[in-house]
Amino acid sequence: MTSGRQLTLEFDHRPALGGEDFLVAPPNADAVAWLDRWPDWPGSALVISGPAGCGKSHLAAVFMAERGARRLELGDLGPAAEDDASALVLDDADRLAGEAASEEALFHLYNHNRAAGRCLLLTATEPPARWPIGLPDLASRLKAVAHVGIGAPDDALIQAVLVKLFADRQLRVDADVVGFLLTRMERSFAAARALVEALDRAALAKRRNITIPLAREVLDETAPER
Repeated sequence: MTSGRQLTLEFDHRPALGGEDFLVAPPNADAVAWLDRWPDWPGSALVISGPAGCGKSHLAAVFMAERGARRLELGDLGPAAEDDASALVLDDADRLAGEAASEEALFHLYNHNRAAGRCLLLTATEPPARWPIGLPDLASRLKAVAHVGIGAPDDALIQAVLVKLFADRQLRVDADVVGFLLTRMERSFAAARALVEALDRAALAKRRNITIPLAREVLDETAPER
């Protein structure tokens, strides 16, 4: 919305759902490389782990869109999950650990998938070696699959995400505003989306450009209470 110096950043872009792009950068580059190796995954499965907000679910959505995979729900691991999809995706798979019935269901799903020549993509907060698996056979299977971690977004990636989110909304924002936001915001994709949405709403409601003073106001209004 302002006419000052604009930021341009060079990243590899991957198409995703909802009009967004996935930005490939050092924190997630290894995970992207493993997805590009599909279906050549050890054990016919891949686990992507990382902290909340690092983009692993977004990357899984890119994978589904590009490969024709289907997402499963945590309670949808029975025979109905066996279909003609090229691969199956299960988010937050580590939440099943410690629940005997869920572990058994995941074990059978893994076996059926592999027998059918289909791959399984799992996302989780922790690497599979840290899951409190009680079923020895499932623990053995998980040891055989590939695992790759995604690190928390670094400054360069968060900066690129902010620039892209503003551009998606056709908002012209100066580089100094983005730099101001970077030093004060939470380092996650979810926080970046929420912040850009809040700035867009505030600019429209107050009929103001997105400047550092407006950014400061929005950050103060959205800061969690202590």
